[in-house]
Amino acid sequence: MKTFSMTDVGRRRDVNQDYVHINTTPLGKLPNLFVVADGMGGHKAGDFASKYTVEVLEEVIAASEEEEPEVILKEAAKEANRRLIEAAGRDIKLEGMGTTLVAATIIDNTLQFLNVGDSRLYLIDSEIRQLSKDHSLVEEMVRLGGIKEEEAKHHPDKNIITRAIGVSNTLEADFYEYMLQKGDIILMCTDGLSNMVDNEEIFRVVKGARDVVEAVTELIRIANENGGRDNIGVVLIQPFEKEVSI
Repeated sequence: MKTFSMTDVGRRRDVNQDYVHINTTPLGKLPNLFVVADGMGGHKAGDFASKYTVEVLEEVIAASEEEEPEVILKEAAKEANRRLIEAAGRDIKLEGMGTTLVAATIIDNTLQFLNVGDSRLYLIDSEIRQLSKDHSLVEEMVRLGGIKEEEAKHHPDKNIITRAIGVSNTLEADFYEYMLQKGDIILMCTDGLSNMVDNEEIFRVVKGARDVVEAVTELIRIANENGGRDNIGVVLIQPFEKEVSI
């Protein structure tokens, strides 16, 4: 397995509220963990929300006695949601904070992941496909037939999300399983990438790069070149690539 992750503040923001995490060694009952979180809130609240959520996830997953990845990830997300709301209640500076979350694990040939918000998980093989579903106002409008997918890309309400960690006592997270094939590449990212670089360009960069480091670095460069209107967070995974010993 080859992986690389990076965040960048972008060109318009003063604070980086994106947080990415890779753990390729066992954590509790999970063999690995990959996380992308995009915080929101005041000057310091958003970066606290994303980082703290990932820390709680790690803690809960490490201690969990559950066997099913879906149960493990959902329980961890619910606990992160509860603690984030508690933290906001203790500190007025953190009031109104929240974060998106994509948390994934790969067990044998199966990708299993949880999603809350509009950060994304893509599968790249002979094409690029978004496996996650955005929890956003615009995506709901697309599903209900109010607007077309092409219109959604540039809609003024594109950044209004309908679900997040830390905003409601009740958390509804989507969970997905996908059987991986040799050659598959997994891309997880915040909307600082997906809003600034279109899918075709993401596909071209990932497939044309020499390695995961070059791919992630180039994606972030292009997002900034295109305006860098938000923080950028990226995790790239090649599940079946063996590490080369030097």
